[in-house]
Amino acid sequence: MTLPFTVSLDLALAGKGAVARDAYDAALKQAHAELDAVLKSDLELIAIPRATSDIAAARQATAKFSQNTSEIAVLGIGGSSLGGQALKTALERHDRKGPRISFHDNPDPFSWAEYLAGVDLRTTRFVAISKSGGTAETLMQVLTAADAIEKAGGGKYLQHHFIAVTEPGGGALRRFADGIGCAVLDHPTGIGGRYSVLTLSGALPALLMDIDPAALREGAAALLADPSSAAQGAALHFALAEAGRLNETVLFAYADRLGTLQAWWRQLWAESLGKNGQGSTPVGALGPVDQHSQLQLFRDGPGRSLYTLLSTDMKSNGPAAPQERANALGLSYLAGRTMGDLVDAEVQATAETLSRNGRPVRRIHVPKIDERAIGALMMHFMLETVVMGRLMGVDPFDQPGVEEGKVLARQYLAG
Repeated sequence: MTLPFTVSLDLALAGKGAVARDAYDAALKQAHAELDAVLKSDLELIAIPRATSDIAAARQATAKFSQNTSEIAVLGIGGSSLGGQALKTALERHDRKGPRISFHDNPDPFSWAEYLAGVDLRTTRFVAISKSGGTAETLMQVLTAADAIEKAGGGKYLQHHFIAVTEPGGGALRRFADGIGCAVLDHPTGIGGRYSVLTLSGALPALLMDIDPAALREGAAALLADPSSAAQGAALHFALAEAGRLNETVLFAYADRLGTLQAWWRQLWAESLGKNGQGSTPVGALGPVDQHSQLQLFRDGPGRSLYTLLSTDMKSNGPAAPQERANALGLSYLAGRTMGDLVDAEVQATAETLSRNGRPVRRIHVPKIDERAIGALMMHFMLETVVMGRLMGVDPFDQPGVEEGKVLARQYLAG
């Protein structure tokens, strides 16, 4: 299967900011060995692209969920929400028919109260996602939403207002679902939240947005069939880190539709690798707007970052500047050019500017943003992160710092 994106490391392996080639080659050899071990393991993440039964179950559970429905609110936090949000931004069609899908991850009391007061609770549905079933923020949303529905006189039909996604067992979310009799779907026990976008954490919201989860998994399978880009990316990061040149890694997306992908990627990288005094801060940037915000720092700052420019086909797309008016204003370089021409030129210019000033640049180009491309891209970043963790000698799947914060928050509430 051909990959739906291309990767270029030429500006990272040549020029003023180049990674030492011998260091990169050594890291790449090690990265391929780690990648082979991952692919031969029983890691559930590797198996999920071939799964079909869970999607069939989700289709059955949601068959009537959108009927007579005005709003569907997806409740979750971190990996239980960011993947779905990235899919929505990248793939939801603006002319889609059906209820509005919204994501509510940050439990701001004012925003949540305003949302509940502003929708018709009789025709609003809720998808609650928590792998463990014990996520305090999501459970607070679930409990208060159910309470609001009951106070509005809809308690008799509460089971029709909710679908839950959580792992098997006795978690609070599953007990809530069983208590009201709503549909509950299984979250895989072997896939953590930040790696769960291809599971029902992402696939269920995708179904509700008329995004094809099978095509997402097809793209992920294509990446698994040709995973060299993940090894190359991990090796590049590791060689820079070993040389003391990786305090940050920047994902510079040149398309609005790829903007929310950054938030999903930031959690993936930060939570997986920031351990034992190691790690690099993931930074999101949106082009061209952040050329007017962060590029000055990127070009002339400390210079211990890797820059990944993520682009799609823009050239010749969008409205064009009328030639006569542009020329009259002394803007001949814009005359007859489309907005896409401008963005395409700025991608190239930013890459060259950073490289000329000693910054290593990786370029990832996605010609067409569709389910297959996004599935492949997400699997690329997940595998790259896993391999990087193994190169660093840290567990890319645990999150002890997050767990400590959860325990303390519960103690404060209980006290």
